[in-house]
Amino acid sequence: MTSAPEQTDVLAVAREQVLERGVGLSQEQVLDVLRLGDDRLSDLLALAHEVRMRWCGPEVEVEGIVSLKTGGCPEDCHFCSQSGRFPTPVRSAWLDIPGLVKAARQTAETGATEFCIVAAVRGPDKRLLSQVREGVKAIREDGNDIQIACSLGMLTQEQVDELVEMGVHRYNHNLETARSHFPEVVTTHAWEERWDTLRMVRDAGMEVCSGGIIGMGETVEQRAEFAVQLAELEPDEVPMNFLIPQPGTPYEHYETVEGKDALRVVAAFRLAMPRTMLRFAGGRELTLGDLGAEQGMLGGINAIIVGNYLTNLGRPASADLEMLDELKMPIKALSETL
Repeated sequence: MTSAPEQTDVLAVAREQVLERGVGLSQEQVLDVLRLGDDRLSDLLALAHEVRMRWCGPEVEVEGIVSLKTGGCPEDCHFCSQSGRFPTPVRSAWLDIPGLVKAARQTAETGATEFCIVAAVRGPDKRLLSQVREGVKAIREDGNDIQIACSLGMLTQEQVDELVEMGVHRYNHNLETARSHFPEVVTTHAWEERWDTLRMVRDAGMEVCSGGIIGMGETVEQRAEFAVQLAELEPDEVPMNFLIPQPGTPYEHYETVEGKDALRVVAAFRLAMPRTMLRFAGGRELTLGDLGAEQGMLGGINAIIVGNYLTNLGRPASADLEMLDELKMPIKALSETL
C-alpha cells in the first residue's frame, strides 16, 4: 500500500514560479500563503524580498501626498473620516495654490520623486480640475520637476484626457477591497465604476496606482481574491494601507490588523505581483508597532509614503529616510524623461 503524496509546499512552488519565472501566484496559491503559520513567516518574508530584488531591483520610490480638498465627500466609504455622511471631526476645507506649491517643494526636499494631489470627492468638477491645473502650473513655475500624481475619484474619459494634457504622471484610485466584499464597505457607488476609471487611465497612457485597505472585515479568502484582482489590473503601483479606525465612522471600533498578519499580506501581495511597486501607506505605524517598517521593507515593499497621510499623522520623513539608508536601499531617481 502506497502512502498519499505529500502536499507540495507553497513556498517551494513560489520560489520556482515567482522568483525564477516571474509568474505571480494564483488566488488559491495566495490563500495558501496567507494561511501559513507564524513559524513560516520569516521564510515567507525572505522569499518576498528575493522576489522584489529580482524583479524590481533595490531602489525605493519615495512619495509625499497632500489634500487639495479635505472632507465633505458625498460617498459613504465606511472607513473614511472625510465622508460627509458620518459625524467625524474632519471638516471640509480647500488648500490654496501657494500652500500646494509649498507642500510640493517640501516633498521634493525630502528626496521624494512623486507628489500626489488628493481630493475627497466622488469625482472632479470643473472647479477642482481648474485648481489642479493651476496647481500643476504653479509647481512647475516654482522650478520643481517632481513627478505629479493625482487622486480625484472616478473620472470620465474627458477628464482623463484633461489630466494627461496637464502632464499628470500617475493616477491613484484604490479598488479598496475585493469585489465580493466591496458592497459591505461602500454603497453609494460600485466596484465596477472604480475599475472602469482605472482602465481609462491605463488606456490613456498614465501610470495606474490602485490598492486598498486591509482590516475592513474581509475574510482571508477575500484578501486572496483582492490580490489577484489587483494583479489582473496590472497596476504600476499598489498602496498597502491598514485600517486606522476613525472616530465617527462605521469602523471606529474595528480592531487593527495584527502586525504579523500585515506582514503576511504584504509578502503574499508581492508573490501575486512580482513586478509591481508595493507602497507602504496609511496604518503601517499603528499596525506594525514594535515589528517596525524595516520588516516590510525586507518582505516585499519597495515604495513608501513619507510624512503625514491625509487625515492621520505618519512618521517624520527623516526617520523613514534614515531607515532606507541603514537598509542600504537607494531612493529612486526622477525619470530621465522629465
